[in-house]
Amino acid sequence: MLFQRVGYGHPDAVRLVADVQAEYVVRYGSQDDSPVDPLEFEPPHGSFFVGYVDGEPVATGAWRRSTVEAFGTTVTCEIKRMYVVAAARGHGHARRMLAHLEESARAAGAEALVLETGMKQPEAIALYESSGYVAIPGYGYYRGSPLSRTLGKRLV
Repeated sequence: MLFQRVGYGHPDAVRLVADVQAEYVVRYGSQDDSPVDPLEFEPPHGSFFVGYVDGEPVATGAWRRSTVEAFGTTVTCEIKRMYVVAAARGHGHARRMLAHLEESARAAGAEALVLETGMKQPEAIALYESSGYVAIPGYGYYRGSPLSRTLGKRLV
């Protein structure tokens, strides 16, 4: 998979974000309402990536700077918009995207990563846990929601 950093408004990013929002509607009954400012994904505040296989966009992943405290540091970044199109699942693309996000956030100075996912996404939870992410205290828009799961990973 080839990773390309793009703006949040890039046509491939827009299409894949719309796809993940449609998947949230199927799983949860509504789109993800957590506030997202596209500028948060522009360096140095963050980065948004599209993963391409044979020239086709198949995955997205992003990180943005965060002030969430995890593992004794507030030098954290939050992972957002992890998604792999249905036709490309089962080939390790999500794991490769996650590793790329970790590497790029670490290179940008992050000491830990945090993320929020949902209980109706067991494959995402399994990916994160098998990649070393552990439960952390709730934060963010869905804090306290019984369907929310917050995880983090120390990078340094």
